[in-house]
Amino acid sequence: MRVFLTIDAVNELLPDWRVTALQRLTGGTKKGVYRLRLDDGRTVILYLWAESENYWPVAETVPDDPFTDASGAQLFVTNRAVLAAAGVRVSEVLLARPDLALVEDAGGETLEALMERDPVAAAGPLAELGRALRRMHTTFGAEWGMPAAKPVQTRPPEEMILDRALSLLGKVAAREKRIAAARARLEDRLRAMRAAIAPRREYALVHGELGADHVLVTAGGEPVLIDIEGVTYFDVEWEHAFLQLRFGDAYGELDPVDLDPARLEFYRFAQVIGLIEGPLRIADTDFPDRQWMLDLAEWNIRKALTE
Repeated sequence: MRVFLTIDAVNELLPDWRVTALQRLTGGTKKGVYRLRLDDGRTVILYLWAESENYWPVAETVPDDPFTDASGAQLFVTNRAVLAAAGVRVSEVLLARPDLALVEDAGGETLEALMERDPVAAAGPLAELGRALRRMHTTFGAEWGMPAAKPVQTRPPEEMILDRALSLLGKVAAREKRIAAARARLEDRLRAMRAAIAPRREYALVHGELGADHVLVTAGGEPVLIDIEGVTYFDVEWEHAFLQLRFGDAYGELDPVDLDPARLEFYRFAQVIGLIEGPLRIADTDFPDRQWMLDLAEWNIRKALTE
């Protein structure tokens, strides 16, 4: 039985902040996200990294894979500073400890919700998000990997992604008969797509998993990036493969930078494999919306088998 925070527990954690009400926000899988109301009427957001808040089972750690386990207050604080220096709007940090961060409440509505509710009102924040992404995607690092970590790379990022996708494919094949039957074909396709990529050393700042649900909109219409623990220097095509998936018809409004088509297509297919394995793995836990995860895995199984 998971035990989540209560007002009394929060006031013990934050003795200098008098909390009068709290709301646990849904959507997080690795950390708890709480909106706290203070005794002066303000609201703030508490991020809590704790075992009771993390639904993901322990995964195999790959030293040079920046996406293996991007979680924790240190990553959040470091990445927030890196994004701010690149001119990207992120929540102000009010307090940070090894297991928690207290940040400004930047807005109660995500860009995803605004796009569904009022596409006209969403046009301005969407265009500004595109400008912020362009600033990120023209901010380069000498090596690829997390800003908070010393690079340990001995291979190009596309080689790491190939090994990652092949490993995830093997795990899926072990539990899904349709993927098992097509495994050799899917492996051949991944290797062929990797072989078509020309060498390149240009690593930009990327969010790693950016959908419109990971962008808050302030009262003034400013987009604010959240869930930033996975920020890393990487091939910008990795970001755009995910942006295309999550933004759909609105993707063009983001005014993307120039992309390598072969690299983009390879990363897009590798992400399809990841969006089978990850949802199936978390569906084996006590995650409250298990069926949603199973449906996501099924959607991507069909994509992998029919493309």
